[in-house]
Amino acid sequence: MSWELKRKQQDAVLQEANRVMGICNACRYCEGICALFPAMEMRRTFTAGDLNYLANLCHNCRGCYYCCQYAPPHEFQLNFPQAMSALRAQTYEQTAPGFLKKLFPNNAFYVFAVSLLATVLLTAFALCAKGASVFFASHTGPGSFYQIIPYGAMLLIFCLAALFTVVALIRGVIAFWKISDGKLQWLDLAAHKQAIRDVLTLKYLDGGGDGCNYPDNQFSMIRRKFHHATFYGFLLCLASTTVAFIMDHGFGWPAPYGFFSLPVLLGTAGGLGLVVGTGGMLWLKTVMDARPADPASIGMDMAFSTLLFLVSLSGLLLLVLRSTELMGLLLCVHLGLVLGLFLTMPCGKFVHVVFRYAALVRNAHEQRTGQV
Repeated sequence: MSWELKRKQQDAVLQEANRVMGICNACRYCEGICALFPAMEMRRTFTAGDLNYLANLCHNCRGCYYCCQYAPPHEFQLNFPQAMSALRAQTYEQTAPGFLKKLFPNNAFYVFAVSLLATVLLTAFALCAKGASVFFASHTGPGSFYQIIPYGAMLLIFCLAALFTVVALIRGVIAFWKISDGKLQWLDLAAHKQAIRDVLTLKYLDGGGDGCNYPDNQFSMIRRKFHHATFYGFLLCLASTTVAFIMDHGFGWPAPYGFFSLPVLLGTAGGLGLVVGTGGMLWLKTVMDARPADPASIGMDMAFSTLLFLVSLSGLLLLVLRSTELMGLLLCVHLGLVLGLFLTMPCGKFVHVVFRYAALVRNAHEQRTGQV
């Protein structure tokens, strides 16, 4: 696609967002539904930066679509959730560093290809390094994982992947702050405190108390519950990995650990939460009302949830079967999927985590100070 055509498409997305925002700001029938409408009502006109910020403040609860008198088939054809979703996806692409921008249009394929390639390469490396007789043998006791993939190689691969992810995400959120006209809200500690509360409680997924209109026009808390399971499942898995890293590298106690050890208890709870949460969100995607959705974003959403689901499922299978001859294969599959997750985080749906937090900080600052 030529740069000129791409720019026209981006302008069209911004213009549609500005059109629906202008109508909604004049009507205000939906005020009080979510965080976005009070933030919108603090403005008379909308710059491109305002629109980018507000699109990422939208939690896609869809309440505005079903109660809107101007929604299709009205001649205004006002589809607020769809316009915000399209602009949100555009901000992800615009702020991605370097070559990662080019990976968003075919994000689902990229996530699949990278994860598969990482799994195949790790498996091939383990087979070449240790041989099939070791790879398909049963290994038990401390350090048995390193019988499949050498300790130094495992540490180097994942340290480099983590460094790439962190640097890319930091660059992305800085770029987002710029295109959304962010000022000094990052220095407002009270705003951060409020934003963290909003994140931990998933405040704006409760639809003001009745739940989201998701997957259809009925009010329901099901989406919020699946998001909670995913969010806290991910945090528990991160805590498990952190504790295991400290035990291995700080105290010299290599994995795998006993079933009742802290890393395994945290990882099991987190894995189960991720399986339930991501599995539930995938199910919701298949039964949802597609009218308020942005068609171009569905593949990216599904790819991220599917990868998280497979990471958690493979981790649980590895835990159950780690003393069998399947341990080597399951270890490579699990680590390959984890590596794929790391490498695709900066150019996929995961970026909504950091962008939405940035938007919540700005919203908390504006609501507290009354200044935009």
